Amino acid sequence: MSRRSRTLLAAAAAVGLAVLTGCSDSSSPAASSGYSGPIGSVDLKSVCPAKVVLQTDWNPEAEHGMLYQLLGPDPKFDAGAKRVSAPLFTHGEYTGVDVEIRAGGPAIGFQTVTSQMYQDQSIMLGMVDTDTEIQNAATNPTTAVFATLDKSPQMIMWDPATYPNVHGIADLKAAKATVLYFQGVAYMDYLTGAGILDKGQIDGSYDGTPANFVAAGGAKAQQGFSSSEPYLYQQKIAQWHKPVAYQLVHDVGFPTYKSAMSIRSAELEKNSACLQKLVPVLQRAEVDYFADPAHANDLIVAAVQKYNTGWVYDTGNADYATKTMKETGLIARTEMGGFDEARVQHMIDITRPVFSAQKVNVPADLKPEQLATNRFLDSRIGLPS
Repeated sequence: MSRRSRTLLAAAAAVGLAVLTGCSDSSSPAASSGYSGPIGSVDLKSVCPAKVVLQTDWNPEAEHGMLYQLLGPDPKFDAGAKRVSAPLFTHGEYTGVDVEIRAGGPAIGFQTVTSQMYQDQSIMLGMVDTDTEIQNAATNPTTAVFATLDKSPQMIMWDPATYPNVHGIADLKAAKATVLYFQGVAYMDYLTGAGILDKGQIDGSYDGTPANFVAAGGAKAQQGFSSSEPYLYQQKIAQWHKPVAYQLVHDVGFPTYKSAMSIRSAELEKNSACLQKLVPVLQRAEVDYFADPAHANDLIVAAVQKYNTGWVYDTGNADYATKTMKETGLIARTEMGGFDEARVQHMIDITRPVFSAQKVNVPADLKPEQLATNRFLDSRIGLPS
């Protein structure tokens, strides 16, 4: 996928964004937090960088909640650089290092996280989708070490009142509904190549705003994310204010691992000692986040306000996203953050012809273990059953 495509709804609704107290602005994001508290049961100081830099793939949102869960006392926001840093905490304890979370999307000129990681060597881990890893395997290889999501929230949505007989994406083909999407996304080439949708019905002019969908009065379908748009269109977009129906792209045969925390492949071994301790910290952070997301969601909403990119995101949206991710199986319940090798191989198989048609070289000998590894996971960490 060329870039993370999410809805920019600055003009869609007047949303009151909460200002989080106890946070400060910083114009020197490279500086240490200066925290001097005792190191807890997990000591990252001897094996990890003094500041662990994490690059996200969009504006702050609940899908990044497990990263914001890592932020310890007095997080410092740099509104200009669109990043926040703090001592890195796990389970309420200091780990001996700092963490910095950087926004993606408009904050990095809408380029891919992979491109940003290869331009800025200070980034240790970035959020990269499996299909993007495959696309860049020959030029800028990355290896995923932690799956933040088990299923991608990427979806196609439609108006159930206009299309009462549409129960899934494939039904949109018979209905001859135009489907709005961002030009260049691999999943759409898969959907048309597999015959699930017709090339003649897809429209790559989607610009991230609700204007065309609303103006069509329900006649057009549109891409979106199940953790966001159903809430926004029903609750926040005054011109719509009714439910949408949807199906995940995952459920029609495109099971990419969305936003997996990934490292530049050549640096995996060099950082293996750090990853052996850090990845279980990420696992615990996700478990803790979904057990009690309020604090991290407050930080996310505060970051959105401070960064002021035009991205509109309030507590209601964050709460909806957290609930949706947990209740609809977007996150794994056992062995949090793991990868299925057969699923990664399936992604290689179905995207190879897509990228070949785009004149993108995918190595002939590309193996799943080059794209994702469970090596650093603690299999005991997962959500309560």
